[in-house]
Amino acid sequence: MSTPHYVSLFSIAIFFLLLFLPLLVTPLEHDPPHDFLHEDPPSNPRLEKAYVALQAWKHVITEDPANLTIHWCGPHVCNYTGVFCAAAPDDPDEITVAGIDLNGGQIAGKLPEELGLLADLALFHINSNRFAGGLPDALRKMERLFELDVSNNELEGPFPAVVLDLPALRFLDIRFNRFSGEVPSRVFDLPLDALFLNDNDFSFTFPPNLGNSTVSVLVLANTRIAGCFPTSISAMAGTLTELLLLNASLSSCLPDAIGDLLNLTVLDVGFNALVGHLPASLGQLKKLEQLDVAHNNFSGEVPAAVCELPRLMNFTFSDNYFCGEPEVCSKVQDKDDRENCLPERPKQRPVEECAEFLAKPPPVCDSNGCIKPPSSPPPTEAKLHE
Repeated sequence: MSTPHYVSLFSIAIFFLLLFLPLLVTPLEHDPPHDFLHEDPPSNPRLEKAYVALQAWKHVITEDPANLTIHWCGPHVCNYTGVFCAAAPDDPDEITVAGIDLNGGQIAGKLPEELGLLADLALFHINSNRFAGGLPDALRKMERLFELDVSNNELEGPFPAVVLDLPALRFLDIRFNRFSGEVPSRVFDLPLDALFLNDNDFSFTFPPNLGNSTVSVLVLANTRIAGCFPTSISAMAGTLTELLLLNASLSSCLPDAIGDLLNLTVLDVGFNALVGHLPASLGQLKKLEQLDVAHNNFSGEVPAAVCELPRLMNFTFSDNYFCGEPEVCSKVQDKDDRENCLPERPKQRPVEECAEFLAKPPPVCDSNGCIKPPSSPPPTEAKLHE
């Protein structure tokens, strides 16, 4: 399984730091409260609403093993652990809550509707906790929310439609939860830089507007995706650098259009049921560093142009039915070609298994990567005289 570089995370973090660094104060996690900027900030309606929101949240927290919220007492919310204050974007003379980061606290509880009172929030990070339930509808009041990371919790229900109404959102991470059902096509129209939907119970079809997405990182692994790659995927060439679709129940072909994604550095479509030949157009991806197509039903010969990619360091194509591997593939730094039908290569499939697979009519793929239905056999002479 490939590991994303998370380039977008770095760029977003830089954005946030540049925006709020002059006024950001990070409390020590286990120390008692201390003064914000060495003195209590003057009370204002924004902080009063934040106090109501955070106290409502604290009252529905059932476990806090790291005691991250133990000092969430009193009206001076800028002193709370994991709460970050800054000048309000629309009024530099007023202090407001600009960010919350409670990552890794293993906190159990729910997310109350009162969180919508944090209207100036730009960053909301609560990954690696045990929050249950769904995302409150009141989050749509966070019109400045730039980053939303609720990954690795116990959240459930349908896709949280509230995220579709956050105009400033650029980073969305809801992976490793229990969300289920359809993924609305509208999510691919959002001006996001990174989208992580993996490791939920989503089941959906690739929408025609997939190519509208502006993300640099798209992770849909460990979901169930039906249908073929829409031709619009070529439109993502300007931004997409990492595409992870491993174990996503894909059962089509890999389209030639995949070679249009010229900025890709990571492509992982392993552990699916993809068929046909590996597109020679992959040889156009001169920035590609990691390519994983293992555990599929690819056949034919590995394109030499793929192994000639100048930056390719890891190429995994094990557990397929490839029958030819150019000599140039031996130059790839880290390669795995086991369990194929490659002559004179070690650890291949049994000859009988390869013969049985190759005896079947090969699938015919169209330009979208869809499998063409078999053509009807010509009518027999007896049928013609009926």
